[in-house]
Amino acid sequence: MKVLVIDVGGTNVKLLATGRRTPRKVPSGSALTARQMVAKVLPAVADWQFDAVSIGYPGPVDGNRPRKDPVNLGKGWVRFDFEQALGAPVRMINDAAMQAIGSYDGGNMLFVGLGTGLGTTLVRDGTVVPLEMAHLPYRNGRTFEEYVGEQGMLEFGKPRWRRHVERVVGMLMNATVADYVVIGGGNARHLRTLPPQARLGTNANAFRGGFRMWQERASWR
Repeated sequence: MKVLVIDVGGTNVKLLATGRRTPRKVPSGSALTARQMVAKVLPAVADWQFDAVSIGYPGPVDGNRPRKDPVNLGKGWVRFDFEQALGAPVRMINDAAMQAIGSYDGGNMLFVGLGTGLGTTLVRDGTVVPLEMAHLPYRNGRTFEEYVGEQGMLEFGKPRWRRHVERVVGMLMNATVADYVVIGGGNARHLRTLPPQARLGTNANAFRGGFRMWQERASWR
């Protein structure tokens, strides 16, 4: 089976298919709707063959569908028929969960994605537990995401942002009783040191997770 993986981000939608080595991307942005996303993706992969699609979605997913529209993109995602629009069976999961699946090496792993926002997922003994911690209160009436997402890095500067990342990762590890944490997302590269029991992930793990969603254990869903 050939799988097309669609990793939906706040800046770009990243694409890779089975048998392809070089990802492609199309721009996203705060106004991107589901229909616009498909209209950009299909021409970008017109020369790729695929039998199924995995979508990493920047928001909560339930029953293989978005539960609500994403915070950092446009509207119209919840009721959109992705299978009809893409012409193939679709498995959808939170984008942090997809990268977590690709990063998992056993035990109880917490994945923290530092990108436009903040993504969190726990994989406990091989079972994916998507978490929605980004918008929980952190300090001064503001959320975790407002401090360690891209907005926080730009507002506070990288040195202060790094200190908040270390604190937040430690808090989330304690809360989830994780054995280790994988820190991924586009802004992970700005870290100078890593918290204890942490390692860096790579964006390639999101694609690996998308392929795993069709190739391995049923509990990835």
